[in-house]
Amino acid sequence: MAAVQPAPAHSRQFLSGNEAVARAAWDAGVRVAAAYPGTPSTEILEVLARFPDLYTEWSVNEKVSLEVALGASMVGARALCAMKHVGLNVASDALMTLTVTGVEGGLVIIVADDVGMSSSQNEQDSRFWGRFAHVPVFEPADSQEAYTLTRAAFAVSEQFRTAVIVRLTTRVCHVKGAVTAGEREVIEPVGFEKDPPRWVMVPGHAKPRLPLMFDREAALREAAETSEFNVLAPGKDMRVGFVTSGPAGMHVLEAFPDAPVLRLGFSYPPPLERIRALAAQVERLVVVEETEPLLETELKAVGIDCHGKDILPRLGELPPNILTPAIDRLLRGEAPVEIDRPAPQPVFPRPPTLCVACPHLGVYYTLSQLRNVIISGDIGCYTLGAGHPWNALDTCISMGASMGMALGMDKGRGAKDANKKIVAVIGDSTFMHMGMQGLLDITYNRGNVTILLLDNRTVGMTGGQDNPATGRDIHGMEAPRVDLAQLCEALGVRRERIRKLDPYELPTLFKALREETKIEEPSVIITDRPCVLIGEYKPTQAYKVIDDSCTGCGNCLDVGCPAIHVTRRGQETKPSGKVVDLAFVRIDTAACTGCGLCVQPCAPEAIQHAQTVQPLSFMRQPGSPA
Repeated sequence: MAAVQPAPAHSRQFLSGNEAVARAAWDAGVRVAAAYPGTPSTEILEVLARFPDLYTEWSVNEKVSLEVALGASMVGARALCAMKHVGLNVASDALMTLTVTGVEGGLVIIVADDVGMSSSQNEQDSRFWGRFAHVPVFEPADSQEAYTLTRAAFAVSEQFRTAVIVRLTTRVCHVKGAVTAGEREVIEPVGFEKDPPRWVMVPGHAKPRLPLMFDREAALREAAETSEFNVLAPGKDMRVGFVTSGPAGMHVLEAFPDAPVLRLGFSYPPPLERIRALAAQVERLVVVEETEPLLETELKAVGIDCHGKDILPRLGELPPNILTPAIDRLLRGEAPVEIDRPAPQPVFPRPPTLCVACPHLGVYYTLSQLRNVIISGDIGCYTLGAGHPWNALDTCISMGASMGMALGMDKGRGAKDANKKIVAVIGDSTFMHMGMQGLLDITYNRGNVTILLLDNRTVGMTGGQDNPATGRDIHGMEAPRVDLAQLCEALGVRRERIRKLDPYELPTLFKALREETKIEEPSVIITDRPCVLIGEYKPTQAYKVIDDSCTGCGNCLDVGCPAIHVTRRGQETKPSGKVVDLAFVRIDTAACTGCGLCVQPCAPEAIQHAQTVQPLSFMRQPGSPA
């Protein structure tokens, strides 16, 4: 990936919040940036990797990304790591200790909360980590603030020798706005100073540093009181005042332009005295925060009377159509009611599904044919295997959890599940991220689990990023490639219990699954086909349905390929009297890549290569005009 020269300083650009953060990091003189891809934070590193004069990497997981950034900070370099909200859980082990050591070069942790759960398994409020780790939290509300606060975070980090969390939400990450960038700083690392009492966190060294951490937090609290990023928008309507942060603040300004609104860009530690002063000026104070009643609880604890989640929802975003009726009821003195979120606008139904020719299609088609099996799932494109038509995934909790849960099912099963086979499904990137430890736990504890390791040579769900199993780095340059089969053997799986096969070959896959699930020891089946959305994938000749040959059996629909469409349905009564549903189909040849998955279950052989199809009666006959 060739480096690009960012737009000149002081030019106005149209940037998303993620793009603004990347530009801010570059302008702040960041020397090292690391991340693990995860929506809605992914684009931060993708953009930053195109800038010159800094090191960027896709780390194997978020914990490693934070440790890489901390190492850079220790030698005096400015560093950034980025992740989505659930990733900060993974990184928290390092976070909870670096808050005791402090930092040298500015260290900024960008965490993107998926408020509304557009692409996440939970709705987590990462502001808690600021309280838990005693580190400041900045909350931009739009792209310009994402730029400004990220740059400021590095200065605050170095001033107070602490990591700074910049908390984004999906709305900030992906919505674009005008951004004016400043001049770029050039920061030369000061070098590593050996200081074991600070950097070697044994209990004897850590205990004396705890008072320093609390002193730092007190100083940060004073700084928050006078911070330019905590802005009071005055208002004439003193019946109600608002304290808010992040994009929720923009919603409040839009819904109540005449009310005083204190927007907290530097949201933790909170400026309690400024909030107390506002509370004294208004009849009612309302805390508007996405998503937990975090600030509300803190204000009530210090004796500041306020409303919050007693009148507002605890989940999802808080746009004006949610805020306005709640505040109107409050002003009328009416009891709060549960607010119904408006129903989404009706659109043509399009359930989530795998891509045309996705190598996971054959895997889930095959799993759906198995009986007496429990399928432990994981986070990735293949999570969609839980849906129609496969219904071939029974669990999905967190990255890498398929392995540990499968072992727990094996060890905890009773008589009801004694004869069931247990299969764990995991992708190549997720295996690198957190699945290797789970496999080691399975082999070490002699679990009876069959692992399906789906290698599509990319991080598919978040847009096709590379990982240690792809043989390329973040710039697309050649890098050492992990041999997944050898790695599984090194983790304790016997060589003869490791198979590598083509997921497009359904009989081979079915046979392998039947055989390996009968073996009462750990086994691994590695499916080897590239994601259809990356350059490695090579489409072949498309297929088409021969209408006169199609019997309506619908077997091809069970594959789940979205290129196959039902043209009409019907019923047939068999000689036995059984009524059978029929589904006649066509294939969108423009979308078909010729994977051949649908051909294999087609009993009447009604699916043929499009170019070899004989013209039907209504098609142009030889000798007729073109």
